[in-house]
Amino acid sequence: MRILFTCAGGRGHLEPLVPIARAAESGGHTVAFASRPWIIPKVEALGFTAFAAGSDLGLTPERLPLDAFHVERDMRAVGDSFGRRIARERAAGSLPLSTAWRPDLLVCEELDFGAMVVAERLALPSATVLVSAAGSFVRAEHGLPPDPDLAMLSRYLVLSPFPPSYRDPAFPLPATAHTLRLLTRDPAPNEPAPPWITRLHGSPAVYFTLGTVYNMESGDLFQRVLAGLRDLPIDLVVTVGPDIDPHGFGPQPANVHVERSVPQAELLPHCHIVVSHGGSGSVLGALAHGLPMVLIPMGADQPLNAARFETLGLARVLDAVAATPRMVREAVSRVLEDPAYRQAAERMRDEITALPGPEHAVMLFERLATERRPFFSP
Repeated sequence: MRILFTCAGGRGHLEPLVPIARAAESGGHTVAFASRPWIIPKVEALGFTAFAAGSDLGLTPERLPLDAFHVERDMRAVGDSFGRRIARERAAGSLPLSTAWRPDLLVCEELDFGAMVVAERLALPSATVLVSAAGSFVRAEHGLPPDPDLAMLSRYLVLSPFPPSYRDPAFPLPATAHTLRLLTRDPAPNEPAPPWITRLHGSPAVYFTLGTVYNMESGDLFQRVLAGLRDLPIDLVVTVGPDIDPHGFGPQPANVHVERSVPQAELLPHCHIVVSHGGSGSVLGALAHGLPMVLIPMGADQPLNAARFETLGLARVLDAVAATPRMVREAVSRVLEDPAYRQAAERMRDEITALPGPEHAVMLFERLATERRPFFSP
């Protein structure tokens, strides 16, 4: 079977697809990726064949001041970006690629609406992997009827990397959803772990990240968090992303490590707590290791994640604009000192561990490609 994995976003959209693609290859299937041009080298570094579809318009890194989030505005922005412009570009690029490569199945991350349109136009069965919020669609120009109920997203098969108890009961999964253990970190061969990771065994280790998109829109948030945590009796690891110079934050004490990136698969097993913006990849990576959090959401789906994690007793939440170094220090100290946060995170970790792995997704793909019908969850 030939499986084309499609990704319209960045690393947070790519990473849930990787363990499924690995399992599909191990099962003897032919795998390729179709993504926007900028992420092709990252896909190839993981050992996969990759094709470019769409453009990199709007992706030039630019440092921006921190702005207060507005959930409705941010959701509209996601829809305008992924649901219109990017979807149109992705559909135009994915159609000739799919026609030439002739996949038996498309596996689309949930914001790759353009690839889903192509699957429907070519009558290909498709699976959707959940990563974040959804937007509107580009259908009419491909001769497809309107889809006001968004049936395209869940018509055949939906794969969710979220543990079942994380899901807000007010928003149940569709009938075709299967919850799996999918979100695992797969470091590229050219991303070695720094040697100091093995020395994180004395003081509690705290990992602070703002991801690889919102890090550029964070204003002075890095500086405020560093000021709040650097003097605590902890080992602090900070990753600032590829476009920010770690040396720009000045000299740091010996217990503070500021890096562009660190392989999270190597780092998280040594950590006690994660401080982040609340992006889906960051929080699920922390949960998979049973780590409680302090979340400082800035936009997109982050405020929704933060609210849910606070409700479940997994994290303390701070306002990104108003948070002072003292507030950050107090929040981290509270989560480190109160065992209830760690216990809640470990229960979620155990729930994730008990889920079927990516090989179960491959079995569903094989049946879907043969039977070409929806597969409802048990």
